[in-house]
Amino acid sequence: MDGAELTGKNVLITGASGFTGRHAVAYFKSVGAKVAAVVRRAGVHAFGEGVAVHVCDLNDKQQVRQLIDEVQPDYALHLAGKNSVPDSWSDPLLVLETNVMAVLYLLDALRSCPSARTVIVGSRLKYTVEPGRKPEPPHPYSLSKALEEMVSLSWMSLFGQQIMLAEPGNLIGAGPSTGICSLLARHVVACEQEGKREAFRLSGRDNTRDFLDVRDAVRAYATLLVHGTTGTVYPVVSGTERSLGEIADTLLSMTEAEVPVRWDGASSGPDGAGKEEELSLLCKLGWQPLIPFAQSLQDILSDVRRQQGGEAK
Repeated sequence: MDGAELTGKNVLITGASGFTGRHAVAYFKSVGAKVAAVVRRAGVHAFGEGVAVHVCDLNDKQQVRQLIDEVQPDYALHLAGKNSVPDSWSDPLLVLETNVMAVLYLLDALRSCPSARTVIVGSRLKYTVEPGRKPEPPHPYSLSKALEEMVSLSWMSLFGQQIMLAEPGNLIGAGPSTGICSLLARHVVACEQEGKREAFRLSGRDNTRDFLDVRDAVRAYATLLVHGTTGTVYPVVSGTERSLGEIADTLLSMTEAEVPVRWDGASSGPDGAGKEEELSLLCKLGWQPLIPFAQSLQDILSDVRRQQGGEAK
């Protein structure tokens, strides 16, 4: 998909100031969409000309209704939410409210735009209920994402809305990410610029995860908005498991600095997110990941160097 179907369309993006949100705004703007970037607080990020910024508390039902009445979106991409497992332990009610009630307020407001197509971005950390067993979610965040999916699909069934769900793997790329690749890149730059000697701690070298460039993920969300099948949950993954050892080795090959790394803990094996068959649903819609893994890491490192005011070494 080249994005031509989105030219001139009203695209609403919640969580626009976040890691994925910034890339989403840039992509939809680049294909000629009329982007409505929804943020919780004004002045958090500058999106440049051609982007309408809307300040809205998604936990406020009336504000959400006013937002939808004003934007009248053709497409809605819901990225906002609380994504921290530790935060879900410290304030579980806030996480549930933000990840569940905000989705309901959004979907209910979108009933006034019956032709709007919506993608709700969930999480592979959602809790899956096993028939015949009592619920035992590992943390409140997992529970919140399970309920988010359930209410989204239920709203679609009850009110006939066009709703798709996306479940991304570990997204990487330039920007304000707290993922392992970005954290290690910041450590590399600290070693380059400050001669930092404290070791960066990682778990077992053989631990593997599926990593996908955030720009490829945004293209996947755009594909789902236009071509996705209502009521379907789409894995958004690269299809390739990569070890923490490969990540560390690749990043360290991109610097001349001495970068201490300490390996703690045993290997846990794959996280199950990189099975190639999971790509089939999206591939059938014409999407495939395009950005090489090494390029993603290089872009992260270059971005951190720019942010820290340093040059590549």
